[in-house]
Amino acid sequence: MKKIVSIILSAMLLLTVFTGCGSTDNTDDAVTTQPDTTEAVTAEDDADAENTDEETFEPVEINIASLKGPTTMGMVKLMDDSDNGLTEGKYNVSIYGTADEIVPLIVSKDVDIANVPCNLASVLNNREGVDITVLDINTLGVLYVIETSDQINSVEDLKGKTIYSTGKGTTPEYCLNYILESNGIDPETDVTIEYKSEATEVAAMLENATDAIAVLPQPYVTVAMNQNDKIRIALDLTEEWEKIDGTQMVTGVTIVRNEFLEENKAAVDKFLEEYAESVEYVNSETDAAAALVGQYDIVAEAVAKKALPYCNIVCITGEDMKSSIDTYLNVLYNSDPTSVGGQLPDDSFYYINE
Repeated sequence: MKKIVSIILSAMLLLTVFTGCGSTDNTDDAVTTQPDTTEAVTAEDDADAENTDEETFEPVEINIASLKGPTTMGMVKLMDDSDNGLTEGKYNVSIYGTADEIVPLIVSKDVDIANVPCNLASVLNNREGVDITVLDINTLGVLYVIETSDQINSVEDLKGKTIYSTGKGTTPEYCLNYILESNGIDPETDVTIEYKSEATEVAAMLENATDAIAVLPQPYVTVAMNQNDKIRIALDLTEEWEKIDGTQMVTGVTIVRNEFLEENKAAVDKFLEEYAESVEYVNSETDAAAALVGQYDIVAEAVAKKALPYCNIVCITGEDMKSSIDTYLNVLYNSDPTSVGGQLPDDSFYYINE
């Protein structure tokens, strides 16, 4: 009897052991399968996040008009990268000699974004049927008085002289007039100003001149000095402007058609991002940037290498842009309301991306 009881107890003990082992195995299986489920969910979430990022920005083709000079020099890295398929945005950049060539393209909506003189942006803003917004400041002061006869050492020395210039109706004319008037010189009666349509014309005139005075922007100052070793920089008009009331001269801005901005905000934001990178490259990698300036036939590479450090190429956006432009346009308006289109722009003129 005792033997039978012993056998039964042994059997029960073995059954308990096997049952315990079975429970442990099942628990292990459940634990091991859990990470696989988590990894699958994580991978799915990552894929969804990537898809969301991709959907945020879809490239659209942006047609850009730019002026031959510092405004386009700041874009050369963007242009080169775009031509080689290295940008996220798609950009078609056309270069023009005068702002007058760009205005009809904005009005007809043949371009989406344009680099123009700051005061012209305000004039366009006041024109019926033209709806634009300023995206950034692309160039600060780049104007200089140059001469061949070593007579000009102050603004007052310009009285009674003949001055050759470019940019009638845009930044050079209004800046020169403001500086002259602030120094007691009447632009209408005390000096003779002869305007040429392009800076290249003025530079060509100075090539063999022995007694001439001109107002030119960089890089054309450097072009002229390379052609005639008698030419020297007499006055930096940016410095003369700042002497008057401490404000900042704003030469060029980037504008966008409002319709295009409303329909393609992500593309415009991407343009500003890639344009800022281009400006940073141009200002830090002078030799490489100069090669690109020559490649796009803006000015010769050797000229660009000398001129770039003096071109004041920037990409100022947001509230800093608004403050500088607003102050600058107020100065022009108080001097000559027609220089800004007769009326100062309101806050909607500025793109503040929040």
